[in-house]
Amino acid sequence: MRSQPVNLLISLSSALQLASYGLGLDYSSTTPHGTSTLTSIATPTSGFSVGANVPSGSPVVGNYAGQYRPQVHYSPPTHFMNDPNGMFRDENNTWHLYYQYSPQNVAGNQHWGHATSMDLYHWTNQPIALFPPKKNVHVFSGSAVVDTNNTSGLFPNQTNGVVLIYTLSETYADDAPGPQTQAIAYSHDGGFNFIPYEHNPVIASNSSQFRDPKVIWYEDHWVMVVAFATEFVIGIYTSPNLIDWTLRSNFSDFGLLGLQWECPNLVYIPYYDDQGQKLDDVWTMVISINPGAPLGGCITEYYPGKFNGTHFEAFDSVTRLTDFGKDNYAAQFFHQASRDHDPVHMAWASNWQYTQTVPTADENWRGVMTLPRQTYLTKTDRVGWKLVTKPYDLRPIMGETLAFNESHANNTMMVDFSKVDSNAVYWEVNVTGIPEHKIPSTATLNFTFLSPLTAEYVRGGYYLGGDTPFYLDRGGAKGFDNVFFTDKFAVNSLPHKGTWSLSGVLDRSIIEVFLNGGVDCATAVYFATQPLTLMTLSTFDLPQGVRVATRVNALQSVWAAMENNDGLVHGNQSVNATGSEDIGYLLQSS
Repeated sequence: MRSQPVNLLISLSSALQLASYGLGLDYSSTTPHGTSTLTSIATPTSGFSVGANVPSGSPVVGNYAGQYRPQVHYSPPTHFMNDPNGMFRDENNTWHLYYQYSPQNVAGNQHWGHATSMDLYHWTNQPIALFPPKKNVHVFSGSAVVDTNNTSGLFPNQTNGVVLIYTLSETYADDAPGPQTQAIAYSHDGGFNFIPYEHNPVIASNSSQFRDPKVIWYEDHWVMVVAFATEFVIGIYTSPNLIDWTLRSNFSDFGLLGLQWECPNLVYIPYYDDQGQKLDDVWTMVISINPGAPLGGCITEYYPGKFNGTHFEAFDSVTRLTDFGKDNYAAQFFHQASRDHDPVHMAWASNWQYTQTVPTADENWRGVMTLPRQTYLTKTDRVGWKLVTKPYDLRPIMGETLAFNESHANNTMMVDFSKVDSNAVYWEVNVTGIPEHKIPSTATLNFTFLSPLTAEYVRGGYYLGGDTPFYLDRGGAKGFDNVFFTDKFAVNSLPHKGTWSLSGVLDRSIIEVFLNGGVDCATAVYFATQPLTLMTLSTFDLPQGVRVATRVNALQSVWAAMENNDGLVHGNQSVNATGSEDIGYLLQSS
């Protein structure tokens, strides 16, 4: 979560001001109870405050029927959402998604929203999980763990106690940034109601740029990675109990720096060869950059390497980005997700350069998550390490087949999906028989999503010859104008052993594409004045022997079935609100 003034839109000047705050840190030692040698600053005492639009004890109600409202992606019921936060999978295989939530149409008044799902698509909105503890102190990003062995001592006779680890970010009365410290809250009911730890913070700090703790379990202790944002340092802490933390090492100054580092992850990711055989598991550091991405604004990078429980060492210093689009940031991995399959993550599908001005505010919401993605590492020709991400099992939302063609070479196919209620579709293209040589530079594959009413479009294409570039173009959607809203993206995508593939999801105002099974990915939001309801897919000048198989499917809305008679999605109305509810009432009555 980025630091920012409350109620102000992000601007270049404010971003530069943010980046100017130094840390002046001494990493040499720690003192008891996780208080590092960073001097602990007393929090100014002032009245409690919470946004008037934030209910306690019941979910926020939302309207999911708007023209721009995604139907198979998660978005908040109302107002503003950004980073995914503490995410975990519980013992009943329920997925928990927490996220940065502000009860206004811009960021600033940060809470933790909460939703749950059994399949990562059909989400049930839950009551707000974390409220700001006092005026001018907000709850920034963090993570969640299940303290199965009660290492914290907070869960007697319990194996499913949930602990959230998060940043408390203070802003002084004159809007100057105050300290950012790390705190915990715990839940006895599986992650629905939380009690802030009475001795917070567990890591004190005098820095205004110290945030976004991610905690994992390593062999016999907890490990935290946390960003010293403007120093381009990821601190690695350890703890036996989630309360007493010791700084062990730093990872710094690798790859792309930008103006600050945020939202780190340290993940044990499987490594497969090109035949799908698992070779090993590789520790990978994932870091988000904002601002300073090559396309502007924010992006996420990753470093495969080695980790021994206290120190991380990258294999090399190469800059590797998770996405070649512009709307994929702050990826977070689910705790306990990989016990029976590859790690799963979600990211925020937006960009700080324009997120607080996008037109979805007319529908009273802003912010959307990417599809849930399974993740693994591989090595590709001429490139080396690649983080492969592909949509998690789409079967729960897959609808009828709209088109299928096993031999679509040098032809054009049109698919009208105007009668698909969700206005969301999945498509895939598999190209085989690609020769190694003698491919004309004019050999292309192109797709377009079009509005017959306004001729607006989102399109993409692949050149099979030359250096094999793929492009994605959202510039034909005319519902949003912003100087930073870059409209075209490209990547060079090599065929592998004579094959190349493309798949994607189009969902009202967001498109995600996956090349070669997710070796390269792009995420982009778009805003057309009228719905895109017609797809064309064409191939031209393909050499003899090349085969193109295509399929297009409708996707089923995950929100329509949840609507009440009033047309609104009310979320979980039966949750037993206790701790969080009491905190909310305290805040509202103070």
